[in-house]
Amino acid sequence: MAKDINGQNKQTTTDDWNLPKVKDVLDSNLVKLNYRELKGTLPIRQTEYMIRVPKKWNGTLLNDLDFCNKANSYLSMLLLEKGYALSGTHRRKDRSKSYDPAHEAHDFVTIFDLFEVAFGKPKRIIQLGCSGGGTVTLSMVEKYSDRIDGGIAACAATSQWMANMHLDGLFVMQSLIAPELPIVNLFNYENEQLEELGIKWKKAIDKAQKTPEGRARIALAITIGQWPAWGGRGNAIVDKPDITDLHALQESMYYSMAMLLPNLKTKGTSMIERAGGGQLRSNEGIDYVELFNNGNKNYKTAVKLLYKEAGINLLTDFEKINAAPRIKSDPIAIKYWSAPGRTHVGEPKVPLLRIHTSGDGLVYPVLTQGYEELVKQKGYSKLFRSAYVNNWGHCMFSSGEWLSAIETLMLRLDTGFWPETDPQAMNERAKKMEPNSKARFFNFQGVEKHNRTWVPSIENYIGEQK
Repeated sequence: MAKDINGQNKQTTTDDWNLPKVKDVLDSNLVKLNYRELKGTLPIRQTEYMIRVPKKWNGTLLNDLDFCNKANSYLSMLLLEKGYALSGTHRRKDRSKSYDPAHEAHDFVTIFDLFEVAFGKPKRIIQLGCSGGGTVTLSMVEKYSDRIDGGIAACAATSQWMANMHLDGLFVMQSLIAPELPIVNLFNYENEQLEELGIKWKKAIDKAQKTPEGRARIALAITIGQWPAWGGRGNAIVDKPDITDLHALQESMYYSMAMLLPNLKTKGTSMIERAGGGQLRSNEGIDYVELFNNGNKNYKTAVKLLYKEAGINLLTDFEKINAAPRIKSDPIAIKYWSAPGRTHVGEPKVPLLRIHTSGDGLVYPVLTQGYEELVKQKGYSKLFRSAYVNNWGHCMFSSGEWLSAIETLMLRLDTGFWPETDPQAMNERAKKMEPNSKARFFNFQGVEKHNRTWVPSIENYIGEQK
């Protein structure tokens, strides 16, 4: 049964949507842990950092972009109890205007230097994090592999991939449902403008959802954009649908779409364009029939049935979408995001585990599949594994699921070989490490092929565009 979507939005702030969730309820025994602490501000960018080393340190350092924010969380304290040293930062206050994962990675290198001076050289360093912390983890395993031993990237994004996936779904919506509403060049919008635009978009899809034609087109947009049919912020708006139940699946697509439209709470894609100084998204040369064919097979079946039910022609809509004026990226934005550390090229140099929640409506889970496809193409599969958690939301992992991921990577580093990473093995590790925690790893059904994998060319890197 659907909950009140407006009530849900009121309970969730923009920051909640863009930051990993942490558990703040602590066991009284964990609060009394004995550890040494070092904190301060890094030079150049004035990033706040913190390091904690337990009395019985096991020699491994876990470094996380968001550690300062969750230093006193249950999971952080539990990791200290297990002997791990922890370090990391606060997200910089100017991050929404000057986002740069390459700079964040450089901050980590400075932290490693400070750690070694104060506490000695770790036996191994594992970079990990969720959301932006996952994104910079990918940068670390590709660019700074000489300073770390492995990485765990959770709900991680590659900026241009994600931006273009967001564009594709919105382009379908604009072409077929609301041609008068903008979908790009929103990075200079004030909050009031974004809020007003969000209201207009919500009215447009509410109107569409009331008609068979509109419902079919919403399903088409979700499928082409490779967005999750069940996913969003906060708690689940609807129960996870049976993927073979046509109308339950479409209803879930509608609720997910409502959370992903341009509005005040989805300005993350604007953040990456603001940093790059221009329009990053582009669909020049894109064939939307091909993008549809690459989609989730169950979603595609649903779209065809919904179009048949509505009595409208899918090919006619494809012609309309493909004929719509295209969007061109700005060379300055492409140049910015082509720099090493800001984008990812599928070449992890140390063992990397990616985990993702299936219902992540902010950073789409198919991004993990796209990276895996690129890793295979580049010949780095022996260093990479992925696992998916069956849960709604962005970075909504249990402590047991995190411990399972850490233990999996530790086993890989200890033995030189990956342990089993299938759902059963991951869940068994989660229950062994934290018996009372949820363990929801499962077999994720992705897409036929990720649509928006991109690796910069020389022309992109130097600011030329062809």
